[in-house]
Amino acid sequence: MKAVRASRGFTLIEVMVVMVIMGIVLGLVSINAIPSPRQNLEDEARRLALLLQLARDEAIVRNRLVAFEADTERYRFLVRNEAVWEPVTRDDLLRERPFKGAPVQLLLDPPVSVGGGPVRITFGREPVDKPFVLTLAIGDDRVAIRADGIGHFVVE
Repeated sequence: MKAVRASRGFTLIEVMVVMVIMGIVLGLVSINAIPSPRQNLEDEARRLALLLQLARDEAIVRNRLVAFEADTERYRFLVRNEAVWEPVTRDDLLRERPFKGAPVQLLLDPPVSVGGGPVRITFGREPVDKPFVLTLAIGDDRVAIRADGIGHFVVE
């Protein structure tokens, strides 16, 4: 006589549990894979803080004024040659760049502007500058870059 073997397989409950787990994992991956506008703004602020620090160091090392200038769409760095400001064009790090997620509202404290135009921060030849806070805002998201005047730039 033959022994009856029961066929084995997955039950409906087991399949449903696996599907729920896969859905949760895929949901977490998609949340992390698509950065939020806030994360994009923080990344832009961190990049800008490093570039501001580089511009400050460049002003001290090269013994000439270097300025950061920005409007709502883009930012650039300028160097003072004799009596005129010239855009930096030969340095890949300090080249003109568009803001990601533009338009970006810029607030500088203490306020400094060139005739109501773009925001401008000038770095001098001395290792000590005036402290400032540059705030970047897109919609309700705001990120601040705080400079202490002695070379430290912190993103808040």
